[in-house]
Formats: sequence, structure tokens, C-alpha cells
Amino acid sequence: MGILEKINEIEKEIARTQKNKATEYHLGLLKAKLAKYRSQLLESTTKTAVKGEGFDVMKSGDARVALVGFPSVGKSTLLNKVTKTHSESASYEFTTLTVIPAGLEINGANIQLLDMPGIIEGASQGKGRGRQVIA
Repeated sequence: MGILEKINEIEKEIARTQKNKATEYHLGLLKAKLAKYRSQLLESTTKTAVKGEGFDVMKSGDARVALVGFPSVGKSTLLNKVTKTHSESASYEFTTLTVIPAGLEINGANIQLLDMPGIIEGASQGKGRGRQVIA
């Protein structure tokens, strides 16, 4: 039984459990389990994570350039300025959650730019979707 099936079962259990003072504790335990499974689903910190499970972007152009760096250093802003692609940028960290591809033509060469999510310290241990970004 995978994480998605467990989440689905817990949600069904919560839906069919009558809410009253006698079931408060049981519902609290179910909600705690649900939060735990959802965080496991979002974070790739499990030891069963497959190496190389990263973002899949179709190759295009003559060359590829990946913009890699810490969060909120201007990767998305640079991409917006040099290409016609819009990559969301804001004053908080981890605005970019997936790879944003863009195209750029310089002297007849088509270059594909990739706006990557920010990498933080501990990324190799899976912190902040690090394994996914590094792969």
C-alpha cells in the first residue's frame, strides 16, 4: 500500500467518523497521520527514493544552460529579462517549484535556459526538494 492509498484511506475514515467529543482523539490521530503522509509525499526524504528522479524537460536547441543557485538570488528575474518567458518571482523563497524552460537565440544558436528551483544547504540529504533538483 503506497502513500497515496494510505492518504485516501485516512480521508475516507475521517469522512465517515462522526464528529463529537468521544471521537475527538481518534480524529486527531487520523489528522496527524494524514499530515505525516502528505509531508512524506511532498518531501523526497525517504530512503526508497530512486536516484536520478529529477525534473523531466524535453531538450531543445543547440545548448542547455541551467540556472542553479540559492533561493531568491535572481534566477527567475534573469530568465524574465533575457527571454520572453514568464517565471514567477516574489520576495519569498522557493517561488519556483518546478523547472521553467525558456529559449534564447544568440548569433543563430538556439540556447535552452532552465530556471531551476533554489538549492539550500543539506540538499544532498533531500532538504528542500534537493535530491530532485540535483538529479
